[in-house]
Amino acid sequence: MSTGTDPTTDGLVPTRIELQRIATHVLARGRAGHGGRIGLRVTPSGIGTPVFGPDETVLRLTATSLVREHQGPDGAVAAVLPLAGRTLAEVAEFAGVGLDAPFAPGGDAPAVGDPDAPLVLHPAATGVLLGWFTTGARALDDVLAELSAPTVVQLWPEHFDVGLACATGSGGVTLGASAGDGTVPEPYVYVAPWESGRPGDPRYWNAPFGAVTTRADLAGGDPVDGTAAFLRRGLDLLSPA
Repeated sequence: MSTGTDPTTDGLVPTRIELQRIATHVLARGRAGHGGRIGLRVTPSGIGTPVFGPDETVLRLTATSLVREHQGPDGAVAAVLPLAGRTLAEVAEFAGVGLDAPFAPGGDAPAVGDPDAPLVLHPAATGVLLGWFTTGARALDDVLAELSAPTVVQLWPEHFDVGLACATGSGGVTLGASAGDGTVPEPYVYVAPWESGRPGDPRYWNAPFGAVTTRADLAGGDPVDGTAAFLRRGLDLLSPA
């Protein structure tokens, strides 16, 4: 398993941290204010919320901007805020989200931090990270029909990964694609069984919680195909014929 970052993406880790702050404290916080749910979705150009609130609002994060869509007096309208040079406070204000309101997204979620400090977003790294979520979502869709009792594919801001859970012969498993974390700093895909057993090939089970392969490990081939194949390998080991 590779642990190096992509040499063409300077600032991958700080950009991930900033994107997770926006995802948690703008997108998820905005949705949570109308029903309490924080799950997000992968969009064609990044990540966003489902429709929420009385104005049928959608907040979408792209590689360069925050987009706010809602129902106005004359129908559906959209507004765009370029992210370059902005602060978290400015992004939240544009989205109509209050950063001082009580909000409990989970123990692994990032803190608000300094809301008035300029966001540090490296363009290439932003594209890589949001593109990885697209890869993960497409791979999960690719295997979806083969799964038993799958949950909805969601992006969880507190972990900053897109994933689902399903049943297996040994109990259950979570499948997903993460933008990276303190243990694996680059984007990776994972298979995390709920049970303690790790059947079959011990070389596959290379992480304390299950199995991981990184974006770099999948370089040179189609990343969606490679991600789906890695997921299927874990599922096969957990539910042998």
